[in-house]
Amino acid sequence: MALPNTNNASATIKRVRFWYGLLTIVLVVFGIRLFFLQVVDYSHYHAAALSDQLKQYQIPADRGIIEAQDGSNVVPIVLNQKLYTLYADPVYIKHPNQVAAKIVPVIGGNANQYAGLMHTKNTRYVILAKKLSPSQNQRVLALRIPGIGTQGQDYRVYPEGSLASQVLGFVDGNGKGQYGIEQALNKQLSGKAGQVKAVTDVNGVPLPATKGNIEQPPVNGDTVVTTLDLPMQAQMEKILQQEYKKTKSQGISALIMDPDTGQIKAMANYPTYDPSNYQNVTNPAVFQNGAVTDAIEPGSSMKTLTTSAALDQGVIQPNSSFYDPAHWVINGFNITDIAQDGGAREQNIASILALSLNTGATWMLMQMSDPGHTQITAKGINAWHNYMVNHFRLGQPTGIEQGYESAGYVPPANMNDPSIDLRYANTSFGQGVQLTALQLGAALSSVLNGGTYYQPTLVSETIKASGQTQVNKPKVVEKHTVGPNIGKELIPLMQNVVTTYHNEGFSYMSFPSNYIVGGKTGTAQVAKPTGGYYKNTYNGTYVGFVGGDKPQYVIVVFNIKPGIPGYAGSYAGQPVFSDLAHMLIDNSYVTPKTSP
Repeated sequence: MALPNTNNASATIKRVRFWYGLLTIVLVVFGIRLFFLQVVDYSHYHAAALSDQLKQYQIPADRGIIEAQDGSNVVPIVLNQKLYTLYADPVYIKHPNQVAAKIVPVIGGNANQYAGLMHTKNTRYVILAKKLSPSQNQRVLALRIPGIGTQGQDYRVYPEGSLASQVLGFVDGNGKGQYGIEQALNKQLSGKAGQVKAVTDVNGVPLPATKGNIEQPPVNGDTVVTTLDLPMQAQMEKILQQEYKKTKSQGISALIMDPDTGQIKAMANYPTYDPSNYQNVTNPAVFQNGAVTDAIEPGSSMKTLTTSAALDQGVIQPNSSFYDPAHWVINGFNITDIAQDGGAREQNIASILALSLNTGATWMLMQMSDPGHTQITAKGINAWHNYMVNHFRLGQPTGIEQGYESAGYVPPANMNDPSIDLRYANTSFGQGVQLTALQLGAALSSVLNGGTYYQPTLVSETIKASGQTQVNKPKVVEKHTVGPNIGKELIPLMQNVVTTYHNEGFSYMSFPSNYIVGGKTGTAQVAKPTGGYYKNTYNGTYVGFVGGDKPQYVIVVFNIKPGIPGYAGSYAGQPVFSDLAHMLIDNSYVTPKTSP
C-alpha cells in the first residue's frame, strides 16, 4: 500500500487557506464599502437617487381679470381663455401626408405645410398650430394619432375689441404684460405660480400617496376694477375717430377725469388697435397711451396755470388790468401774439385768456418778479418754477397705473443761462415746457377743486384671489397747490373764454344755461429735433371743465399736427372738447345747477 503524499496535502491546505483568506478579505472590503454606502454616505446617495425620481412641476396661476363700470354694474373687459397648441413628435409620425390630411379638416390651414413640419429631422417637438379652441382640441385628440398632442395655455381675451386698448395694454407670448395696465400692474395680475414636487416611476409618472410629494398651490392674480366708465369710454373713442378724420391729424389723445378724486373716467387715443391681435400691428407707436406717454409743448392752454399761480401769489387780481404794448423784447427777441387783436391797448386778465395773449402771460410772469413793473427777475423765475414743479407737479410722472409714463420737461431755473428770461417767458404761454395731457388735467383739477392735487388713478379697487377687496381711496399728493378760492376766481374767467368763442361764431360752443362750461385753447408750434420750431406745423390743445354747481369733470384734448387751416387750438382742439362736453351733458353724466 502506498503512503499518502504529504506534500500534496499540504499544498492543498495552503490553497484552501489562501482562497479562504482572499474571500474573507473581499467580503470585508464589500462589507466596509456597503457600510459606507448605506450608513456613512446614505444621505448623499439617497438624495442622488431621489433627484432622478423627484420631478418638479410648476402650476401656473390664473392671471387676474380686469373690470370696468357699466352703469350700476361692473363688467369684465379682460378675461382668460384656455386655448391649445398642437404639436407633433416627428419620430412617431410614419406617414406625415396622411396625418396632415386628417388634421386639416379640424384646424384648417395648409396640409403640405403641416407635412413639411412633420418631416423635420433631429427634433422631437414641432409646433403645427396655436390657439386651437377647446372644440378643436377635443376633435384632434379624438383622432388618436400617435405623435400628435396638444398643450393648453391661457390667453388674454378682450371681449370689447379695441375699446380702451391703449389703457389696458396686452400680454405677450411669454405671459408678460406690455403697455397700459397689463404692464404697470403685471405683478399683481400675474399672481404666484404653484409647485408640485412628485416622486415618479421610471416613466416620469407621479406615484400617488408618496411622502416625497410636496404641493404648493398657485395664488391667482388680483382682479383689477378700473375707474373707466365703459359707455363714456365708447362715446369718447367714437368722437376721437370722427374728429381725427375731420382734422386730418396725426393723432388725438383725450381724457375725462374727476377733479375731486383723481379718477380717470375715460381716456383714449386715435389711431388705436385690437389687443387680441397685437401681433398684427405694424407701427408699435400705436401701443402707447399718448395721453400719458406723449409730452408736448401745450401752447396757450398753459395760461390757465400761469394765471392760477399769479392769482395765488396775490400779484394780480381777477379784475386786474394793464397796458399791453403788443410786444415785449426779452433777451433781444420779440414776444408777440399770434394775432395782434387791436394792437397796443389796455387789457385785463379775462382778455389775456379769451384773446390768448402771449404778451399777457409774459406780463403775469413779470408781476411774479416785481408787481407793477415790466421786468423778469430771478424772483419771478424761481416762483414760477416752484409752482410748475412743486405745486402743479410738472416734470415728473404722476404715478398712474400705466406703462411708459412720461415725466415731461420743465427747464431748470438756472440764472447763469443768458437766455433764462426768454425761456421762462415762453413757458408762461406753453412753449419750451413739455407736459402730457394727464399732467395738464391733474394740475388744473387741483386748482378747480380748491387746491388738492390727487394722484391720477385708473384703479378703483382690487380683489384678491381670497376674495378680500381693497378699495383704492383718493390719494392726496399735495394739499395746497393754490389757495381754496383761486379755482372760484378762475372758473368765470374760463367760462368767459367759452362765451367769447361762441359770440365769435363758434356755434358748437353753446351749452345749456343750467351747466357751467369753461376752457382754454392752445396752439403750440412744434419744435424741431435740431432746435427751433417749424413755421407752419402746430399742435392743437384744449383744457376745460363741465359741471353744475361746480366743475364735475375736467377734459383735456391733445390734437397732434392737424392738417387743417386756422389756429390748431380753436379748430382742432376745441371741437373735440365741445363734442365731449356735449356728450357728458346729453347723457346725464353731469348734475345740473341746483339754482339758476
